[in-house]
Amino acid sequence: MTHPHTRTYWLEHAWLDTHVEPGVAVEVLDGRITAVRTDVPTPPPGAEILRGLTLPGLANAHSHAFHRALRGTVQVGSGTFWTWREVMYSFADRLTPETYHALARAVYAEMALAGVTSVGEFHYVHHAPGGTPYADPNAMGEALIAAAADAGIRITLLDTVYLSSGMSDKRGGEPPNTHQLRFSDGSAEAWAERCSVLKERDHARIGAAIHSVRAVPADQLATVARWAEERRAPLHVHLSEQTAENDACQEIHGCTPTQLLALHGVLGPRTTGVHNTHLTAEDISLIGGSGTGTCMCPTTERDLADGIGPAVALQNEGSPLSLGSDSHAVIDLLEEARAMELNERLHTRTRGHWTAAALLRAASADGHVALGWDEAGTIEEGALADLTTIALDSVRTAGPLPRLGAETAVFAATAADVRHTIVGGRHVVRDGAHALVPDVPQALAAAVEALRG
Repeated sequence: MTHPHTRTYWLEHAWLDTHVEPGVAVEVLDGRITAVRTDVPTPPPGAEILRGLTLPGLANAHSHAFHRALRGTVQVGSGTFWTWREVMYSFADRLTPETYHALARAVYAEMALAGVTSVGEFHYVHHAPGGTPYADPNAMGEALIAAAADAGIRITLLDTVYLSSGMSDKRGGEPPNTHQLRFSDGSAEAWAERCSVLKERDHARIGAAIHSVRAVPADQLATVARWAEERRAPLHVHLSEQTAENDACQEIHGCTPTQLLALHGVLGPRTTGVHNTHLTAEDISLIGGSGTGTCMCPTTERDLADGIGPAVALQNEGSPLSLGSDSHAVIDLLEEARAMELNERLHTRTRGHWTAAALLRAASADGHVALGWDEAGTIEEGALADLTTIALDSVRTAGPLPRLGAETAVFAATAADVRHTIVGGRHVVRDGAHALVPDVPQALAAAVEALRG
């Protein structure tokens, strides 16, 4: 994913964490930024010119790649999260390593077109239907890692523990249903044994995930937390997305899901709670006080009618915020950033909970940290050379002063305004076209059609 020689990019405008700077030269060697020079009014000789506003590469901290096949299908009629889940299962049942690779390759290419340079793939479709392991027990995870390489982006494979269909006072919880059998390794110990075989690569890191407290019995949580701690790997968990999960946890364990995770050592600075929607004041204090992150997925949360999570309170308590497109109702990290602020405005009837700069940090630097790519997400010496350039002359972005580029990007631009995506110093998207996956819409259509059968 890197070039073995020095190259220079000239950024017409660059967002440098706190402000927009005109005329910035970025030198890159072996995929990393070696120098950032400001006050460079014209392109140096031989420099590649990036016109518009260049941001650090965006991080999509929560993805279920196969959910992209549901787009449109699950928007028919009404229903709840639980009826949506039944449709999701029908697509999961049809996945094979080959069909998953084809779909994920196209989905990750769509992400690159939207300026995403790193994705956190919350991966739980491990085995064949019925739960029979493939000849390579990690065939499905390897398909995702290969798909990310083919699409030119980085991936953190958050290999997910999913053992039960619901909480129970019986040891081990309720057994997985027919659809969930292919998600389960039988125990956290068996999950750890399989997951430990996965190898990191230049573009891929391995993390862990607890699907939810309803899918991982309480006596299995510490095993997962210990595996991640020993490897200093990121650990993610769906947390309090649905009130039904909270009610069941109170009934079975006499505490909230957050309190249960805290009791078993899951919370901490390398852990990210995804959604964190229905929390008590004590939950918020536990999450923030432990440094546990929060990944908000506003487009999915509103698509599924989940609710609006207490993101402001969580951040005020010390929980770093990141963003994800989750079910891929849309893939647009700028929309996720915008929605987090606008949701809060609707909820509180006041404006200005985050600056545009804070929202961009959630979409870039803090998202990369949540995925274990601490050296990405900034435009500074030593950082990975991952860049996203947004047009400032489209019908959405034309007009505002360039110094207001951050505000324009967050509150007006969309994924359609991404002109360039650079990963490790390599152009993956150039002038709005993917350099590695030709005809991404056709690739998406073909992959989805194969799953529909």
